[in-house]
Amino acid sequence: MSQSPFQKFAGKKKNSVIKEEIRQEKKAYRKERNAFFEKKKEEEYQARAAKRSGIAPVSADTAKKQAAPVKEEPAKATKKVPFAKSAKAAAANDNPSTGVMPLNKYLAHCGVCSRRDAVELIEKGKVKVNGTVATEPGYKVKHTDEVAFNGKKLFVTKNLVYILLNKPKDYITTTDDPQGRKTVLQLIQTATTERVYPIGRLDRNTSGVLLLTNDGDLTQKLSHPSYQIKKIYEAKLDKPLAKADFDKILKGLKLEDGEIQVDSLAYADSKDKSIIGIEIHSGRNRIVRRIFEHLGYDVKGLDRVMYANLTKKNVERSKWRYLSEKEIRLLKYMNASKKK
Repeated sequence: MSQSPFQKFAGKKKNSVIKEEIRQEKKAYRKERNAFFEKKKEEEYQARAAKRSGIAPVSADTAKKQAAPVKEEPAKATKKVPFAKSAKAAAANDNPSTGVMPLNKYLAHCGVCSRRDAVELIEKGKVKVNGTVATEPGYKVKHTDEVAFNGKKLFVTKNLVYILLNKPKDYITTTDDPQGRKTVLQLIQTATTERVYPIGRLDRNTSGVLLLTNDGDLTQKLSHPSYQIKKIYEAKLDKPLAKADFDKILKGLKLEDGEIQVDSLAYADSKDKSIIGIEIHSGRNRIVRRIFEHLGYDVKGLDRVMYANLTKKNVERSKWRYLSEKEIRLLKYMNASKKK
C-alpha cells in the first residue's frame, strides 16, 4: 500500500509533545504571575509600614539594596529623647540579628525552646548573660552580649527547620529525659543538625501529628490561645459513648480547671460507637482524655489526626517529613485576624 496518503503528517509533532509544551508554557506563566503578585504584595506591605512610621515607602528592590551592610561611623554624642520615641526605637531594634531583644525571645531564636518554656528556664537561673546568672525573662540582650545555657554559648539560629512527625506511642515530647525514656528527638535525629523542639506536647501514650521546629516566633504563635489553633483527635474508648454523654460534651463540661467547650464531636465509625472524633482548640494539659474520664470512660487509644490543618497523610507511624514552603507560609499567617 502506498504511503503517500500519510506524507502530510510527516514532520508534525506528536500530541503528547504539544501538550507538554503547553503545560510548560502555563507553568512558566504561573511562575511569572506569582512572582509579580508577590513583589506587588511586598511593596504594599512596605507602603503600609512606611505610612505607620511616617517614612517614605520603598520598593522591594530598593529595600534589598538598603539592607546591604554599611560602614560604621564614629559614635556621636547622644541626646536624651522622650520615652515614647526611645520605646519605638527599642521596638524597631527588637530582632535577632541587630539591636536588642528580650532574653526569653533570644533563647527561642537560638533554638533552645519556646518563649514560654524559656521564661521558666530563666527564672530557675539556668541562663547566664556575660557570665552572670540572669533571672529576668525581659532582660534586653544586645548583639554583643554572650548568652549561655547549661554552660554552652548560644547563637541565634538562621537556618529554620520545620518537621512534621507521625508520633508513635511510648515516646515523650521533651528534648531530654533524666529517666532515660525514649524521646521524639530520637526519631528525627537524621533530619537536621539544628536544635529543634516540639510545638506543644503529646502524652506518652498519645500518637499522631507533632510539629518540631527551631522557629521561636511560630512556636509562640501556635501555642498562644488567642490564635485558636484547631486540633482533631480520634479517641478509642473502653465502651460505646452514650447519646446522653455525647450531648453533655457538646453542651460543655465543667472540669476541675474550668469549663471546656469542644468545637465538634462525631462517631468516627457508624458501626462502633466507642471510636469518637473530637475537634478542639484548647491547649490545656491532657484535655481530651480528661473530658472522657470526667464522664466515666477510659481512653484506650488517642491519635491526633490533624494539627493546625496539617495531617499525617502519607507519613507512616514513626516517620517524618519537612513542611513545604506553602505549608510554612500558611502556618505563619493562620488565624492572624483572631489575635487579640
